[in-house]
Amino acid sequence: MSIETHSDDVVRADPGPDDDPERVAATEARAGAGMSTAPVQDSGDEEIRQPQLGAVGWLRWLWRQLTSMRVALILLFLLSIAATPPTLIPQRPVSPIKVSQYFRDHPTRAKIMDKFQLFDVFSSWWFASIYILLFVSLLGCIVPRCWAHAKTLRAKPPEAPRNLSRMPAYARWETSADPDAVLAAARATLKKRRFRLNPGSDTIAAEKGYARETGNLLFHIALFGILVAFALGSLYSVKGGKIVVEGGSFANVLTQYDDRQFGALVDEDNLEPFGFRLKSVDQTFQPTGAKRGEPRSFTAHIESWYGHEGKDKSGTIRVNHPLQVGDTKVFMIATGYAPEVTVRDAKGKIAYKGPTVFLPQDGNRTSTGVIKVPDVSAGLKQLGFDAQFLPSAPMDQDGNLLVDPKRGPISVFPSLLNPRLMISGYEGDLGMDSGVPQNYYALKANKMSKFMDGNDIWRKALKVGDTVDLPNGAGTITFDGVKTWANFQVASEPGKGLALISTIAAIVGLVLSLFVRRRRMWVRAAEGPDGHTVVEVGGLARTEGGGLGDEVQEFVDALREAAPANSPGTKVKE
Repeated sequence: MSIETHSDDVVRADPGPDDDPERVAATEARAGAGMSTAPVQDSGDEEIRQPQLGAVGWLRWLWRQLTSMRVALILLFLLSIAATPPTLIPQRPVSPIKVSQYFRDHPTRAKIMDKFQLFDVFSSWWFASIYILLFVSLLGCIVPRCWAHAKTLRAKPPEAPRNLSRMPAYARWETSADPDAVLAAARATLKKRRFRLNPGSDTIAAEKGYARETGNLLFHIALFGILVAFALGSLYSVKGGKIVVEGGSFANVLTQYDDRQFGALVDEDNLEPFGFRLKSVDQTFQPTGAKRGEPRSFTAHIESWYGHEGKDKSGTIRVNHPLQVGDTKVFMIATGYAPEVTVRDAKGKIAYKGPTVFLPQDGNRTSTGVIKVPDVSAGLKQLGFDAQFLPSAPMDQDGNLLVDPKRGPISVFPSLLNPRLMISGYEGDLGMDSGVPQNYYALKANKMSKFMDGNDIWRKALKVGDTVDLPNGAGTITFDGVKTWANFQVASEPGKGLALISTIAAIVGLVLSLFVRRRRMWVRAAEGPDGHTVVEVGGLARTEGGGLGDEVQEFVDALREAAPANSPGTKVKE
């Protein structure tokens, strides 16, 4: 079949000997339709099939969507929203007691919230999903852009366009200076202004501002580093508290912690093998003036060791001066008092002896605590004491304890100037054999009877060395002395250093991306028809922001001074 194309753009077809008449008719019909772009329908029943993406195509499309900056920003926004509930809802790893209280106060709501893991947000599947998707999205964004930026850094600035007058900023003048002298001066001036050059025969191409994209990439890499640091902290961080009384010790094993918040992958093998012994605690308070009683210094004197065969090493722990053991730090965060008592049961057997930690209730260390005595002789009732400790009890002239009418017995100074132990007692069943955990600082007295003194509640105020008989022949209690305790926090955060470095890098990258401007500039110098040198300068902004015309004008003025011309000043056209 022969085809001829005429000036009227109509295709005419003459049938050849081997052509199908029906096919020829279809072709002529299409020609008559004015070269329609619709597909030709064959005489057969063949269907036109659109190309299918297939599994690989859909995966490629999903990957491109996930690694786009738009999706990364959306995921970052979702992550910030997902991190909001822990600021409003108690979390099990941090406050299990508050979570239990929330279940008691709002049982129906708490069950629904627990199904969505709102009490353990950072370990929930949905938070982990957002986190991992953001992690992958940033990685997919950063790697190709870094590769492309590396190619850009190695590439030379592009050649000058043919018509520089079409550039956003343009200047042209004639000079009697030699073209080579003008180009040499232009090269020197551009180098001083930190331009990268691509010199040609009669044209110089220059570009600067690569640090803008470098800063942009640095910001995203730093954001990726923060995510990695957060992941390391969530998986391998160690944070726990331990109250140690003077003379007591601590070893870094799981069972030694009073409370702990460990990462998901932390076990006994991840803990550094160290420990310490608390020898004494020095604490001083402001003795006089308007700030009387305010703390001035706290120092814990310890002996520490590292490893199973490590030698003891003396040291101190002060506020904001922790003990550094390997990658773990031990902070002292609080101090208090632990009264020492000896309790004998009705048979004269020592049922309890030692210090008991009391918790301060005010700035003058008025402290409360309980003493539980479960190990009494066979056949005897267990004993329990509600107690209050006053480091400096106020006394009148007759030696009687002064009591605040609203608050009851209180201390008037935090130091051990006049210690007193106020106790009231119970006998019965402490409930410690039921297998249900109890609060160390609360007495469960629902199965116990209170000691009475006639019709009044039995109460005693003991000074150091006093021994009193318990009612009903239950035994005796002796106030032996007072020791100081310190609350230590053991912390190991493997991602903390990376987070700090990443944060600083993010700030640096953000500053570069905001304040560095990408510029291109071309300088052309050639001899004109009249023998004078024609100089052209064109400028192009690769990023948003004004100032291009001023920058090109400054360059033109500097170039005219470097290569003097017998012509008036040149203005840049924008």
